[in-house]
Amino acid sequence: MFPKKLSPGDEIRVIAPSTSFRIIASAVREIALRNLSALNLQVTYGKNCEESDEFNSSSAASRIADLHDAFATPRVKGILSAIGGYNSNQLLRYLDYELIEANPKVLCGFSDITALGTAIYAKTGMVTYSGPHFSTFGMEQGLEYTLEYFKKCLMDTVPFAVEPSSDWSDDSWYRDQRNRSFIPNDGFRVVNEGQAEGKLLGGNLCTLNLLQGTEYMPSLAGSILMVEDDYESKPLTFDRDLQSLIHQPGFEGVKGVVIGRFQRKSEMEPEKLVKIIRSKQELTSIPVVVNADFGHTTPQFTFPIGGKGRLVALDGEVRFTIVEH
Repeated sequence: MFPKKLSPGDEIRVIAPSTSFRIIASAVREIALRNLSALNLQVTYGKNCEESDEFNSSSAASRIADLHDAFATPRVKGILSAIGGYNSNQLLRYLDYELIEANPKVLCGFSDITALGTAIYAKTGMVTYSGPHFSTFGMEQGLEYTLEYFKKCLMDTVPFAVEPSSDWSDDSWYRDQRNRSFIPNDGFRVVNEGQAEGKLLGGNLCTLNLLQGTEYMPSLAGSILMVEDDYESKPLTFDRDLQSLIHQPGFEGVKGVVIGRFQRKSEMEPEKLVKIIRSKQELTSIPVVVNADFGHTTPQFTFPIGGKGRLVALDGEVRFTIVEH
């Protein structure tokens, strides 16, 4: 089940299902609002999103209320997470999945929001989206690619090819908008060649793994897995987290793997990543490509959790297409 695409004039609701909206600086909020207004989207906010506790979050009840209200309000056509965090999985047992299924609408976010979006897809069949938070739109520079693919995935209906960005950044842009550091992008790197077509699943790897063994984990069979992690995931951590996902029922039916770009503080060198991937016999017969533009570096493309993708990695070249979104 695909939610209706966003259209000019639509209202989108910002909620904080993980870290509180309060931590987002006023200047970043203003820029984000301006960038979303340029897409002709009208922004409103969950009534509890400013609530904040000692964990820089809010009560589960407040977060659930805002999410339920966003789905239940007819004029709200899309929902954006404020930012990521650590605890959106607290909400999963208490969500009204019948309400969500009866009112399908765009839900977009990444990082910790992987748990929320994946669980909703698993429980309702509604496709959700791994893509920018509200806070992401607060960049003054380097947002063009992110905006382009947000529109392609959430405002257009046709299939689209994902091309590598021209450059990327891993700086603390929210602290200094003027002095940015951009790095030329080498594009996709092929580790294992092959072709695959299947449903797209994934997002932040360590967050996705929180769903293992629960009713909130969708079947991996027939999927192209999209995985990435942030600076807290060092090579040894990523290795075991990837192996844990490989051990999940249905992994033998996975068609391919796309791995997002690592943050520099993760200390994941390209050859270490290749060695990790090639150490796993379960990956030898499927295409695996790395250095894709999604995750915790910028810019990022948006992709549908539960949508369909096609991956062709042959002769060192990659063609990655979002077929159904």
